[in-house]
Amino acid sequence: MTTPLPRSEFAVTERFTYLNHAAVGALPRCTRDAVDGFIDAHATGGVMGTYTYEAKMPQYRERIARFIGASGTEIAILRNTGDGANVVALGLEWNPGDEIVLGDNEFPSNALPWLALRRHGVKINLVRAAETRLTPDALRAAMTSRTRVVAVSWVSFADGYRHDLAELAAVARAGGALFCVDVMQALGAFPLDVRACGIDVAYAGGAKWLLALQGVSVVYVRSELIERLALGAPGWRSAADMWDFLNYDQAYVENASRFEGGTPNFVGALSLERSVDLLERAGPARIAEHVLGLTDRLVEGLLHQGAEVLSLRGDGISSGIVTFRVPGIDSIELGRAIQQQGAITTWRSNGIRVAPHGYNTPEEIDFFLSLLKGASCST
Repeated sequence: MTTPLPRSEFAVTERFTYLNHAAVGALPRCTRDAVDGFIDAHATGGVMGTYTYEAKMPQYRERIARFIGASGTEIAILRNTGDGANVVALGLEWNPGDEIVLGDNEFPSNALPWLALRRHGVKINLVRAAETRLTPDALRAAMTSRTRVVAVSWVSFADGYRHDLAELAAVARAGGALFCVDVMQALGAFPLDVRACGIDVAYAGGAKWLLALQGVSVVYVRSELIERLALGAPGWRSAADMWDFLNYDQAYVENASRFEGGTPNFVGALSLERSVDLLERAGPARIAEHVLGLTDRLVEGLLHQGAEVLSLRGDGISSGIVTFRVPGIDSIELGRAIQQQGAITTWRSNGIRVAPHGYNTPEEIDFFLSLLKGASCST
């Protein structure tokens, strides 16, 4: 079948049935070739090879911004998802008694930066995911007049629950709180318009669904917030004129690139730009429809085999992540057995997590299900 993302771009398909994009995505050939070009230019020319890439940083930011409905001046290239959360956590002036609403099932990247604010007397209101997901009603119940920030992952890393960003943003805004979103487990698989969703700050590492290198991330900061946030980690490139080295008292650059601090990851930014270009040409809406079709097919097959699907599914909450377990069988042992047959997933004691992308096929889902059936019988 024809997939939204061309399979010819993914060398990983020659070795594996790769269903693990919630852990680490596969680098497309076009991105790998661009990265190779950077490395060769650096090796053969030093600064004469790298300066052309450095000069394209505004272009990279603008390209990434268009992908999420933002402006290039609202984008910074950082190291990882936690860096994005820390732009706000270290940038706001906190007072004892201020509050943050956070789910108790967040990945540490979107938990530890906020939890660290307890040292300033900030209270963390944890929404217990086992009792209720962070729906608009649950958020209203958790917020108080002291709530300064609502932080949530668009899609939960553990079970793939997809939150309604626009509805949550409306509740946060009505309560006077900033709405900060870790979009790492969805961006690249689902379309995003940060303005339409009412997001104040969004952040994501590039190495999962965005199909870029590890060690690079993007943060969107709504333009009206840039001056409001103090720089928790300024660097030489935060200055308005970074080449005026000894003018220590100059103002910061007016756009979000001030949050990059020192020299950014040029090759990482390049990988983001190239992969985002591929994703956009494929069509984010087409990718989302395809991914949901694959995960629906997977869930149907899992239930037919008697597996317990741990991911909540339904309109608006299904995502590219499905977590399951087979009653009576150790998930680690089962996942390892399947991996030895060439199907790559994440397996932990609480279950096996499957995460297909826009180049995976229904036949690969069926192959995985056949491996699961065989491994379940022999384990």
